[in-house]
Amino acid sequence: MSEPVFSIVIPHWNAKHFLQPCLDSLRAQTHASVEVIIVDNASSDGSQEYIKTNYPEVVLIELEENLGFTGACNIGMEAATGDIISLLNNDTEVEPDWVAEIVGAFDRHPDVGMIASKMILFDKRDHLHTTGDFFTTDGRAGNRGVWEKDEGQYETEDYVFSACGGSSAYRKTMLDKIGLLDNDYFFLLEDVDLAWRAQLTGHKVLYVPTAVVYHHLSATGGGVTASFHDGRNSIWIVVKNLPRSLWQKYGWQIFKRQLGITWEAVRAWRGEAARARLRGIGRGLITLPSALRKRKQIQAMKTVDDDYIDSILTHS
Repeated sequence: MSEPVFSIVIPHWNAKHFLQPCLDSLRAQTHASVEVIIVDNASSDGSQEYIKTNYPEVVLIELEENLGFTGACNIGMEAATGDIISLLNNDTEVEPDWVAEIVGAFDRHPDVGMIASKMILFDKRDHLHTTGDFFTTDGRAGNRGVWEKDEGQYETEDYVFSACGGSSAYRKTMLDKIGLLDNDYFFLLEDVDLAWRAQLTGHKVLYVPTAVVYHHLSATGGGVTASFHDGRNSIWIVVKNLPRSLWQKYGWQIFKRQLGITWEAVRAWRGEAARARLRGIGRGLITLPSALRKRKQIQAMKTVDDDYIDSILTHS
């Protein structure tokens, strides 16, 4: 029986110096049927020629403009031929059995539509980045285990809320049902937004500790741009996805948290990041009608009850 094709989509922008350890580690995978797709967001650092010359087996999609993380990932996922499709950051390195461990976990867990890897800091390999993501009742997404020293406390497979988009893996059959990333996000929280749709439609998310990825944290994103998108996207994610009964139950928590974030940004308004966050919050509020239209479609897809969703949230 032939191995399932495993497609790896890598969004890329002006980070040629990160490519060798990432692509060399993908060449070394023990799983034979691996398809690597790099979607280049109009890089100007010679990345395209470097890939063509040194990694001719890679499918390179060259965009004429920067479409962000979401745009590049969606184009890559649409081009992918695999039964399993993974998103992987360009500033990572994976263990040789990374793909095989993910494939094996999908085989063992037919109820799982999404898998989270064990992500470790690239330059501090005894410390964690994430062991799957959580979502709190006041509307905050976070990395489970972030900054903790890895002492074996996350060595069992566990159901989690979401998988970090820097090393997530999805069944294609699930994506066919729930759709790809929301292009409007550009970057930040788009992975958690996709996990919401998975959870609402009964597709569980599994953390697999034997699927190990090393990550240069925030190597290709952050700062003012991140502040804007975090401010905007954190509003969109709860408006689109939280079921009505849980809004009634936790809406005040969400409002208080957003009010606190806004107040802190106002107090620090002299800083560029604070002003960017305020712009993002403002944009999130202005675009509420669009988010509400998406909400109507998403809630119509829901197949699980609200008590289940409540049970997988982290209570703040």
